[in-house]
Amino acid sequence: MTAALLRRWRPAVAAACLAWLVASPAGAFAAMPAAPLPEQQTALVFGARIRYFEMGRGPTLVLVHGLGSSAEGDWGKLLRTLSATHRVLALDLLGFGASDKPFITYNVQTWVDTLGEFLRQRQVDRFTLVGESLGGWIAAQYAIQALAGEAVGPAFVLPRPARLVLSDAAGFSKTSVGRIFERGENRGPTGVTLAGEKQLLGAIFHDPAYIADEGLRSGMAWSIAKGDGWTIQSFYGNRSIVDEAVAERLGVITIPTLVVWGQDDRLVPLDDGRGYAAGIPGARLVVIPDCGHAPMIEAPERFLKAVEAFL
Repeated sequence: MTAALLRRWRPAVAAACLAWLVASPAGAFAAMPAAPLPEQQTALVFGARIRYFEMGRGPTLVLVHGLGSSAEGDWGKLLRTLSATHRVLALDLLGFGASDKPFITYNVQTWVDTLGEFLRQRQVDRFTLVGESLGGWIAAQYAIQALAGEAVGPAFVLPRPARLVLSDAAGFSKTSVGRIFERGENRGPTGVTLAGEKQLLGAIFHDPAYIADEGLRSGMAWSIAKGDGWTIQSFYGNRSIVDEAVAERLGVITIPTLVVWGQDDRLVPLDDGRGYAAGIPGARLVVIPDCGHAPMIEAPERFLKAVEAFL
């Protein structure tokens, strides 16, 4: 979340969220640079405002965040480091972060299409595409369609990535996609509650310190403030996404690919990571021990080490 966004929220909520960013356990966000990130820019994509960071110079990295997060929420700890050697584009997906949140039915293809339009507008080519969780699913589906030359017409051809990084990516098989609906139906308390927040943080992070009292307070404040509830519920309720599982088409991805996975991921198990690595020709799998679903947050130094070696 950006400082500008925080200023728009009630002071008590903003203070709680900022306290979490500074004091999260296990070093999370502690490595965030003291200097604030630049203000996000705005692109108009199919009539919707998409907010994004553009930082640095060099080979282009495109970063795609996960469900219920944002560019800064997933990548904020890494943006300064990555932008020292690369041009980094990190967008808030449609329905999340500071981007517009229309009341539509969201598919993975919705985000593939909007990402493609965003990149065409920015005249991006020869880039490395990096996706985490839902963002990894989007990145995989995007790469498949871009490399296969699939488009609804010549004006909508997807810019082709040169490299691909998938971190704890959802969407591997129809079985793994089915788990999304199981979580939606059996996740316990519904709505934004402390019990639900505890369950969610406990599923995302390996370190139990993330569900300590202050983490729950600030996590609850963030969930109340970010305003993406409809997007999440729409996605959980859209069973057509089962047909967007990518396992059967991964062989189309012939570009260099790195698969990074938290060994203790309880949301998307390591077996899915192994499946991605096995299905993509020549892909390399890096497993980060003592880490859950979000290595770029829980183990940023180890995540960076793996990605920088690949780049």
